[in-house]
Amino acid sequence: MHDSAVLAWLLFFAQAGVQLAFMVRALLRPHREPSSRFAWVLVIALAPVVGVVAYVLFGEVNLGRERVGRLRAAFDALPPAAAVAGASAEAAVPERYVPLFRVGHSVSGYQPAAGNRATLLPDSAAAIAAMVADIEAARHSVHVLFYIWLADESGLKVVEALRRAAARGVTCRAMADDLGSRGLIRSAHWRDMAASGVRLAAALPVGNPLLRPLKGRIDMRNHRKIVVIDNAITYCGSQNCADAAFAVKAEFAPWVDVMARFEGPVVRQNQHLFASNWMAQTDEDLSPLFAEPLPAPLSGFVAQVIGSGAGVRYSAMPETFVALMSAARRELVITTPYYVPDEPIQAALCASARRGVATTIVFPRRNDSWIVAAASRSYYRELLEAGVEIREYVGGLLHAKTLTLDGEMTLIGSANIDRRSFELNAENNILLHDAAFTREVRARQQVFLDAAPPVMVANVEAYSRWRRLWNNTIAMLGPVL
Repeated sequence: MHDSAVLAWLLFFAQAGVQLAFMVRALLRPHREPSSRFAWVLVIALAPVVGVVAYVLFGEVNLGRERVGRLRAAFDALPPAAAVAGASAEAAVPERYVPLFRVGHSVSGYQPAAGNRATLLPDSAAAIAAMVADIEAARHSVHVLFYIWLADESGLKVVEALRRAAARGVTCRAMADDLGSRGLIRSAHWRDMAASGVRLAAALPVGNPLLRPLKGRIDMRNHRKIVVIDNAITYCGSQNCADAAFAVKAEFAPWVDVMARFEGPVVRQNQHLFASNWMAQTDEDLSPLFAEPLPAPLSGFVAQVIGSGAGVRYSAMPETFVALMSAARRELVITTPYYVPDEPIQAALCASARRGVATTIVFPRRNDSWIVAAASRSYYRELLEAGVEIREYVGGLLHAKTLTLDGEMTLIGSANIDRRSFELNAENNILLHDAAFTREVRARQQVFLDAAPPVMVANVEAYSRWRRLWNNTIAMLGPVL
């Protein structure tokens, strides 16, 4: 046998060995659906080199040992999550909603807390204006964390407000995701904030992108949007620190978000979530913030922060969504820009409609992710046949992540109903029980519904064979995307 033939056989067996090793690794991954394991085995088998490289980059939910260690150390140094907002208010919640708050407690440890108030902001510009006004009025501390923070009109309004606050002696801490906000972090505006005395941190720094995969996945990001002022006010919702025109993806504008301003014990929970992120990224101890006494109780509703991410269990957000969907008796309305569900969520939505609940979900007609758009539409027919009403918003990119349940419960925050939010991103949401605030959110959802034509079974049946093939193929690859 020629040397070249021997070498060829050696290379063949080496490649086969590497493939087999990675197939076994994919099969042994914990906390994965069988479909996900099968998809990765198939990719590795059919595209040996590309499949193995893809698996190394994206195959495992790996934040990195050092980062996980720092996050756990931060939580150990902080007061227990269950204690930061006072005693549990579970007894103040109707019995049928208690399990929903228990699911939320199991995610990040925060108890349902009574005595909260909220204001739903009219639009993105109003939300930025309210944040800036609160920063201008701050006396002690301002904490902000955004996934995307742009150097546009809205983003720079917050930058300048922070600089002014720091100049008058307010302790200001600002954190932005190193990938989502890379433009601002590498700009003169970021340096100007530092020069003004604003304490800064980049969340999950990428570093050398070629070496990053050796330490953890580059696409595991901090997707949270948190503002906490004077330990007394917090903001929660879907809005990044940017104009609705959203210059980085202006072709999909306006981006339509929902943001709410909260007061009450739930503020301390959002503060705790921010502090854990800050301490995991810096060496500054923020535990003294929680030595301050809680303010006098307000006359308000029960609410709870739900913070998901790599520091909590794999199924946290899917379980939260399934619990809410399964609890609906009369009406369930959801808005989300990205829908790539796991099987339990798809089944829970269908089951909701089949048991007679008026179940509606609203997506944007034009999505900034062609992959998500294709995958989402592969689920339409099953949802429609079950009786779910699907609408597609045409007034821009509907980016709001809201859920209202029977006119009494609301979930608002940063989490999408897709695998990225479930498995890769750090997210923050607030779950609350209040008929008055839920009516406000439901009215905002109705504005979206009125600008969102319904999708009918006939529309889906009119998809060409090639479009159906494309949608279903992308959805099939969802577990590896």
